[in-house]
This record gives sequence, C-alpha cells and structure tokens, in this order.
Amino acid sequence: MELLRRKCPGCHSADIQHHSPYSTKNHGARVIYKCEHCPVYCSETKHTLMEGVKTPVSVIGHVLKARMEGLGLHAAARTFDKAKNTILSWERKFVALHQVLLLYALVHEFIESVIEGDEAYTKVQKHVPPDQSRGWTILLMDRARRFMGAFDGGKKDRTLFHKAIKTLDKIASQTHDLSIFTDGERRYGPLLFEIWHELVNNGKPGRPKKPCKRGGHVRLKNKGSQAHKTGRKRPKYQSPWREHPETTRTIEETDIHANHAEAFWSALRRTCATFRRKTTMYAKSTQGLQRL
Repeated sequence: MELLRRKCPGCHSADIQHHSPYSTKNHGARVIYKCEHCPVYCSETKHTLMEGVKTPVSVIGHVLKARMEGLGLHAAARTFDKAKNTILSWERKFVALHQVLLLYALVHEFIESVIEGDEAYTKVQKHVPPDQSRGWTILLMDRARRFMGAFDGGKKDRTLFHKAIKTLDKIASQTHDLSIFTDGERRYGPLLFEIWHELVNNGKPGRPKKPCKRGGHVRLKNKGSQAHKTGRKRPKYQSPWREHPETTRTIEETDIHANHAEAFWSALRRTCATFRRKTTMYAKSTQGLQRL
C-alpha cells in the first residue's frame, strides 16, 4: 500500500489533507489536496497518467486506434481537429506507462513463472534486407498474466537481445521457478547463457561448472528437419546448455510452446498497419514504431 499512497509533489510527505473540490469539463469532480508541511496545493491527478489531460478519454481512444490502423500523424490531426504535438504527447504518455507496470510487476514475488520469447520483423523507413532492418521487435511475455516484460526494437543483433535479457533477469530474481520457451533462435542461446548463469562448486578438483541459474528452464525448438548429418535424429525440444543440478522439475513437451506470443503478433498485425505483411506503410523510425 506504500506505493499507492498519495504524497506531496513538493516535499514528498504523506501528510496531505483534503482541501476543496472542483469541477472539470469532461472528467467530473476532482479534489484539491494541501500539504501540512509545505505550502503546496495539488490535484488528485498530479504525477498520474491523467495529469494535464483535458480531452475526454473516449476521444483519445479513437485517435490512438486510428493511428494504430495506419492513419498518419498529420491526417489524424486534420481528421480529429487536434494539434500534432497533442497527439504525440498522448502517444508518449501511454508508452511511458509500460515502465510503471514493469516496476509494479517487480515488487511481487512469484513461485513459478513461464516466459515465452519471440521476435517479429517489419520495415522501418525503407525496404532493406531483414538483417539490416531496424524493424525487429523482441517480445518476452509472461504466459499466465500476458504481461510483456520486454518489448524492444532495433536491429537483430547482440545489443537488442542483451537489453531484453537484462529485463528478464530482474523478473527472474523475483521468482523461484522460471521457464523460458523460444521459437528456436539458436544464436541467442550463448548470449543468454553469458548473462543468466552461475558457478556450482561441487568439491571436485578442476574448474567449477557453469550451468543455468537454479530453478531456470530453457528450451529451444529445433526448426526444420530433425535429422542430423550423422544420421542421428535431433530431439524436437532441447536445452541449449546444462541446467542447475538442484533444478528437478521436469517440463512436459505439450507445455513447451510460444503460442501466446504468436497469437499476440497475429493480433498486432491485424490492428497495427506498420506490422502488416506486404504493406507499404513503413514506420519512419524505431521510436515511432515502438510508440505505435
């Protein structure tokens, strides 16, 4: 409840009192609060998502939905009779909400967590080969809560994945049993292992082994043909490295999938024009793509 307690924006004191009500044009009645330790008066929307917003929320929803459907910034400003900077401020305001939700997720401790990882490709500014495009977006989604722990965009390189795994490491520290399922990008395995491993001292001579962290499960799906060059058949799902010896829980093959992440991409391609296949609606920058 400490996170939800209203505090003074000047001295950050929690000792504030109800001062007077006031009426708004589109959002009903609100309350003015007065701090008991400094001469500061503040509204109940101070430092919230609705601070400074005078437009009805329903109108904001229609504008943002039109932007997701592919309506350009200048066209949206003409259609809804709003300033261009006003629409941009709404988009940036809702983008910043994800950081607040991530902080809220990190203050909870979970017994078990299942993370699905996947990435999607689209075009940014102009048509270039996929390995040179800045339109790759990596997604790490919690299966139970559908919360997106990471949703970063850029080139499909080490920097993009390193940033996402750092976020995942914060979530992993709040759970006792973490499972990660990806769609088979094997190049990410070594990068993940560099960040998410620990040393195990078993008392035997020699260099200590470096398995995955305790309680962690990572499974990759072998794409394409399961037949190996030597004639041996590769398993459909496999762990890219050694697991911790104290990790005992087994995972059924029916539970190893990234269906929820794939469903999210399908829904995003239906609602957001810049992610649709065979489209000429390119985003102008990676920041704009993330905002949409």
